[in-house]
Amino acid sequence: MRRRVVVTGLGAVSPIGLSVEESWESALAGRSGIGTIDIYDPSPLRTHIAGLVPPFDVHDFVDPQHPFHSDNRRLRFGLAATQMALRDAGIEMDRLDPERVGIALGSNELQFDEHVIGGTLANVFNGERFDEAAWVGELLAHESPPMRQLLQESHETVSYLSSQFGTQGPTASYLTACAAGAQAIGEGYRMIRRGAADVCLSGGTDSMLTAFDVIGFTNLGALSRRNDEPKRASRPFDVYRDGFVLGEGAALLVIESLEHARARGARIYAEIVGYGTGIENHHLTAMSPDAIGPVTAIRRALSDAGLAPERIGYINAHGTSTVENDAAETRAIKTVLGEHAKNIPISSTKSMTGHLVAAAGAIEAAFSVLTLRDQVAPPTINYETPDPECDLDYVPNVARPIDVEFVASNSFGFGGQNVTLIFGCEPGE
Repeated sequence: MRRRVVVTGLGAVSPIGLSVEESWESALAGRSGIGTIDIYDPSPLRTHIAGLVPPFDVHDFVDPQHPFHSDNRRLRFGLAATQMALRDAGIEMDRLDPERVGIALGSNELQFDEHVIGGTLANVFNGERFDEAAWVGELLAHESPPMRQLLQESHETVSYLSSQFGTQGPTASYLTACAAGAQAIGEGYRMIRRGAADVCLSGGTDSMLTAFDVIGFTNLGALSRRNDEPKRASRPFDVYRDGFVLGEGAALLVIESLEHARARGARIYAEIVGYGTGIENHHLTAMSPDAIGPVTAIRRALSDAGLAPERIGYINAHGTSTVENDAAETRAIKTVLGEHAKNIPISSTKSMTGHLVAAAGAIEAAFSVLTLRDQVAPPTINYETPDPECDLDYVPNVARPIDVEFVASNSFGFGGQNVTLIFGCEPGE
């Protein structure tokens, strides 16, 4: 029996807001959260910019009986976003069966030994970039705060959230890079649909802003180098885009079965109606010319939802601001949606938040839900010069009222994992 699954709570911290509503207000206003990295001195690096979460007191979100002492940024973000989502959903955990509450979380937590990292850097980043490696090695030797978070266990955040909120249901961590947050929501949706849980805390949290991360992405040629104009650096689909901008943050959705939500009188934002995945085996970081992974993900999500392509009225794009990715996503949308692709407003909120990596698909899912609620599409800012290869409607620079019943959200990850989620308006009787 396939149970229907709805969204009843949203929580987020992002470079453009310390709540989901503040982030959404900033997105609709076209405000950029990109600036110069200030959690360490980035001057030895080639990329100096990122989207950082503004300072906040994590203790506002902590149960006094469970003291919080970690300086792990992604753990702080995930804790705050989860607590906000539960409050928004009106859920009191002590009134639920803990064995029926699951957690599905996207995160890119890794555990490294600092000496191994230092040795690897010295071997890999040689020649003209050797000074960069030596500088990072020095940070590691002194256990600098922005680097210590690399030494965390891969399941730490899920374990902590389960302990903090008293859940005892199914848990899962997804390490599928840029697709992780969306995949966590999709797998949480499946968890509830098949009856393994009644409620799931689903989303993503990430902070890949260490010097180690920035060096790695820079050497891949993936990051923008517009250090002198950070707010204009992320420019998805614009012909002069030169790479993505790293961001950090978290977004959590409280999702539950429709029956469970109605039984407790919950406010319902939207229904999750479709989830699709598609693997891309072409290259670790690049899509194939036919974008088969994204095409498969979109098609499977539509099939799961039982929808014709013409029913989709808005797409929150993956839209990273890299030359290859934006063109490939455009081709994928046109391949699946055909002529209808020209009629759909499409926007990339990464133009404002930067790329939150494992949290990207989660906050973009939250924005997709709010698009349905408010019937308005957020803009793609910094869109100034059209690219002939990106020839769709990207809602340039100004938010737009729309009339929409179903929205899709795309998340395409390094390593080849591709995810599409489809949300529908609040279900009727």
